[in-house]
Amino acid sequence: MTVIDIPGSKSVTARALFLAAAAEGTTTLLRPLVSDDTEGFAEGLGALGYAVRRESDAWHIEGRPAGPGADTADVYCRDGATTARFLPTLVAAGHGTYRFDASPQMRRRPLGPLSTALRGLGVDLRHGEKDGHHPLDVHAHGVKGGALTLDAGQSSQYLTALLMLGPLTAEGLDITVTDLVSEPYVEITLAMMRSFGAEVTREGRTYHVAPTGYRARTYGIEPDASTASYFFAAAALEPGRSVTVPGLGTGALQGDLGFVDVLRRMGADVEITEAGTTVRSTGTLRGLTVNMRDISDTMPTLAAIAPFADGPVRIEDVANTRVKECDRLDACAENLRRLGITVDTGPDWIEIHPGTPTGPAEIATHGDHRIVMSFAVTALRTPGITFDDPGCVKKTFPDFHRVFDAFVHTP
Repeated sequence: MTVIDIPGSKSVTARALFLAAAAEGTTTLLRPLVSDDTEGFAEGLGALGYAVRRESDAWHIEGRPAGPGADTADVYCRDGATTARFLPTLVAAGHGTYRFDASPQMRRRPLGPLSTALRGLGVDLRHGEKDGHHPLDVHAHGVKGGALTLDAGQSSQYLTALLMLGPLTAEGLDITVTDLVSEPYVEITLAMMRSFGAEVTREGRTYHVAPTGYRARTYGIEPDASTASYFFAAAALEPGRSVTVPGLGTGALQGDLGFVDVLRRMGADVEITEAGTTVRSTGTLRGLTVNMRDISDTMPTLAAIAPFADGPVRIEDVANTRVKECDRLDACAENLRRLGITVDTGPDWIEIHPGTPTGPAEIATHGDHRIVMSFAVTALRTPGITFDDPGCVKKTFPDFHRVFDAFVHTP
């Protein structure tokens, strides 16, 4: 059995940085993810006047409940969706003028529902070029609060950003959601908010957030479940192989750990304990139809091993994967076809037929870290696979290729 230490969760680290910046006192984050996305978030906080001190295994953030220390700032969000959506929301509760921009990839990704909601709360937010996209300016003067309606069918991050804003408003927020994707990510948000002292409840589709503010604390970041999916998939694919990821067990916050339940349905042996999760190959992968709406970041992982199943693998309700770092649904289909696999797609689904992927072939990554890491698993049984941009894994796991190679060559 191979034991793999997975880097900290990107989702948890980003939320923790927001909450720490908004809290009264100094927060210490233990084992935060160190990657392009999280470093960009921390850099953005620094530009806004928050004190962030980074050590090798702990980051210390001095909270500013009243808002950014800088009256004006230019923030570059890189490729980070959490940075690009959370930081403009954070500064809205302060006072000052702040300009945000992002990479061409992030500029293409939408944030219109979040912009509309913030404007509805009285925030002076202006898009510089295309409405609903970066760049944008926020002329902040605090947020009174109130009631709003939100469509979070494209991204749960819209709802997360507004929920985390709620305790910083003068009167609190009541957020009614008309549609919601990736709901387990919202559960992460709620649990973390409460651990920082917030009071938030839910009645049906409405979330009630009290204007409590936040309290600083020491907070440990659990391993990234989405990143763990590549190692779990590899273990399920390769006969005789098993892998254990410690720190990601029954108490994990992240819904993407549910990916191992998909592997279990396909025939893998899965054991989840309080200490961690183990996946073992049984030598069989069965075809299946699965709704991945709530764990859509692991859709490419499943697509990458789907050809090796004994029947078709149909993944449904993943329309939101079309507005990620790239159109992941089409990217998976394109690359599997390059490998000789028969693939059908629709607006929100992909069906992958059994077959033997054949190389050599260069995977078109579209600059998307998850395409690279997913097809690294396919490459275990497909000689000759290369990537046009292998370095884009720096977004969430800069050391992925070394760690995965070591895992593959461990008996």
